[in-house]
Amino acid sequence: MDFEFTDDQHELRDNARSVLASACPPSLVRAVYEGDTAGVDGLWKTLVDLGWPAIGVDEANGGLGLTFVEVGLVVEELARVVAPSPFLATVTQFAALARETGAQGDWLTRVAEGSLTGTVATDGNVSAARVGDGWELRGEVRHVIDGATADEIAVIAITDEGPAVFAVERAAVTAIPLRTLDPTLPVATVSFDGVRVSGARVWASSDTTPDTAAVEMYSNSVAGAIERAMGEAITAMALSTVATCRRIFEITLDYAKMREQFGKPIGSFQAVKHRFANMYLAVEKASSLAYFAALTIAEDDPRRATAPSMAKASASECQRLLVTDGLQLHGGIGFTWENDLHFWLKRAKTTDFLFGSGPAHRARLAQSMGLVG
Repeated sequence: MDFEFTDDQHELRDNARSVLASACPPSLVRAVYEGDTAGVDGLWKTLVDLGWPAIGVDEANGGLGLTFVEVGLVVEELARVVAPSPFLATVTQFAALARETGAQGDWLTRVAEGSLTGTVATDGNVSAARVGDGWELRGEVRHVIDGATADEIAVIAITDEGPAVFAVERAAVTAIPLRTLDPTLPVATVSFDGVRVSGARVWASSDTTPDTAAVEMYSNSVAGAIERAMGEAITAMALSTVATCRRIFEITLDYAKMREQFGKPIGSFQAVKHRFANMYLAVEKASSLAYFAALTIAEDDPRRATAPSMAKASASECQRLLVTDGLQLHGGIGFTWENDLHFWLKRAKTTDFLFGSGPAHRARLAQSMGLVG
């Protein structure tokens, strides 16, 4: 397992950073916070024109056929600028679940060409019952990313035979946007009240077998496909959190070099240096674990079953330290609306709770290791 980026990966990251510096300035983020979302569609069009939604899609479906590491690099750069875009939900959640379940139809092709946005509704209370030649869904899921704006919603439901996955048009559900800390990463409560699905919209059920060679890693093929796809979503969320924390570190370090107290930059004081050392180590540790998880996915390593939880738990610890120290080291100015710092603070806090908090993933790891029942 090679932990060094290739030249092509370095180039992808550098190009992404350069593009986003102009395509997603802080003024665009501030506009979204103030209720003006006019620039969001323009940003997404830029990403589509660059072919970014196609990065993780295989060539047979019109994609670029790159690995999850390349997807992670783009996720990081989007998080560094707190970009308001459907990339995270569409590429690392919806497309991943479509691929792992072997969904029939042109779902991945449409994602790759940028004509379809999607999201995943999981961790909810949705049940599915057979009705005729199809299924009927009932229940609701809270905190669905882009739940009120995505074109399609892939919902993980429980049936009498076990878990199943269905694709539902957003127009067929009731989606209520939730007011959260970070409006650039919108979430919604999605209700499925008697929604009927059939045909190609049934991605995985007891009647289907996911088209993946690695489902033997898990006890059930459908559950295994869901687990593999959610591992990608969890890892992407960890990468996003860490990238946000790294940007908090950079912004705070620049401020500490400029802000003077007693005639000296505050960054020259030993106590402040110690705090920056702890922040730096936290970011590097979390980043290493996040990319380890990304590599296990890219190489289909058996450790991908636990690596995403390791990454998410470490990212949670990282954001707790970086948000606290980043805010405190800015002093009073860090609490002001006019200072851009709060964009990154709020994004870090928001992604920490999506797809499982740090304590939840630590508990999952403890269970997998046999430390708890």
